[in-house]
Amino acid sequence: MVRGPHFAGAGRALLLAAAFLAAAASFLPVAEPSCPRDDSVVKDISQMQQSSYGIDGFSHITVAGALAHGMKEVEVWLQTIVPGGGTPIHRHSCEEVFIVLKGKGTLLLASSTLKYPGQPQEIPVFQNSTFSIPVNDPHQVLNSDKHEDLQVLVIISRPPAKIFLYDDWSVPHTAAKLKFPFVWDEDCLPAPKDEL
Repeated sequence: MVRGPHFAGAGRALLLAAAFLAAAASFLPVAEPSCPRDDSVVKDISQMQQSSYGIDGFSHITVAGALAHGMKEVEVWLQTIVPGGGTPIHRHSCEEVFIVLKGKGTLLLASSTLKYPGQPQEIPVFQNSTFSIPVNDPHQVLNSDKHEDLQVLVIISRPPAKIFLYDDWSVPHTAAKLKFPFVWDEDCLPAPKDEL
């Protein structure tokens, strides 16, 4: 029985496959060592990293994320907006669903079908309401209550999100500034380096 050449060929194939997988893995987003990773099944939200990430009147917790928790298809955020505060005007190429847990506010929503966002629709949101944002439509969530925080649970598809920021509603879609990784992913995914 001669098996040497057959096993040698299989060994070469395994080495080639391993080399291919290693090369392919180098192109996938990987969490940085400084990224707090939590693979436990049950997590205590009160123990999770919470920050404003430099956005006044805003607090964000990644409850289940691509980089910190290994999620592949969706990401879940818990966000709190103080009275009079709001998210930046932004858009992203993923689906987004909000569930209002507490408070009331206003969703400002514009269309991506025009050259400029223009005057957004003003849509009231309130406790126990839910709303979805169409892919790439510019939007902003404001807390319109004078006394109570607005708290929302946010679910996005295709994480980590590539977010485009607008200075105001008159900025053309093509002039919106890409922020990737976004502020809450910066510790987990380094910004791409300029190759020039």
